[in-house]
Parts: sequence; structure tokens; C-alpha cells
Amino acid sequence: MSINPYESPKTPTPITESAFAWWASRRLHYNTGLVVAGIIAFICYVVVCFTLLPRVLRPSEIDVTLYTTLFQSLGYLFMMGVANVCYFLGPVSECLVGPSNFEQYRRICYRIGFWFSVLLPFSIPALLMVLVLFFPNHWRPG
Repeated sequence: MSINPYESPKTPTPITESAFAWWASRRLHYNTGLVVAGIIAFICYVVVCFTLLPRVLRPSEIDVTLYTTLFQSLGYLFMMGVANVCYFLGPVSECLVGPSNFEQYRRICYRIGFWFSVLLPFSIPALLMVLVLFFPNHWRPG
């Protein structure tokens, strides 16, 4: 019986088992961070909409309703699913890179991924704020 080096092993190695277990044990913390960040980012978005947006739009043109809130919530839940798929890259990268210090590699990758994921929802209210403050003339045609 010959062993093909290009085939993945049928049983996980101790390294891959520990990698997947380590990352899985932090998934609840990661998802909690995403939920909290999403709520706070939405509050920031509403604050920008009702404090800065009236500088460039009439109040009747600002649309933050129950319907838009539900729609944005569903969109955010979908993006949390995408973020969780990307979270799977942590243990996969560890298996591909094969770092000499697994614990340090895991901690660094987790922190980078966590903070990127948690700060990303704030890009929408921040971008809206920048557009209102620095490009107020670009909101209306003509």
C-alpha cells in the first residue's frame, strides 16, 4: 500500500486537532464581540443620521425606520455568517503556515482578526460622517 503525499490524512493530526479546538473555544467571544460592535455601530449610525445628516439633507429624506432597522439587522446577521466563515481561516492558516510557536501565532492572529472584525462595522458611520463633514456639496446634483 503506497501513501500519496498529496492526499490529506484521513484522521486529523494532533496539531490540527489542537488548532481547531483552540479556535473553536474562542468563537463565542468572537461572536459576542461582533454582536456588541454591531449594536454600538448602529447607534453611532443613528446619531450621525440625526445630528450631521440634516446639514446636507432635509429631515424628510433621512430614513431610519423600523423597516430599515430590520433590513440592516438581517444584513448584519448575514455578514456575521460571512465573518464566521472567515474565522475558519485561523486554524487553516495555522495548519498551512506551521509556525514554530503555535500559542504566540494563535494569539496574534486571533487578536488581529478579532479587532478587524469588531472595528469594521464602525466604518459605515465613520464614512457617513466624513462624507457629511468634508464633502457637503456632493450630496445634491447640480
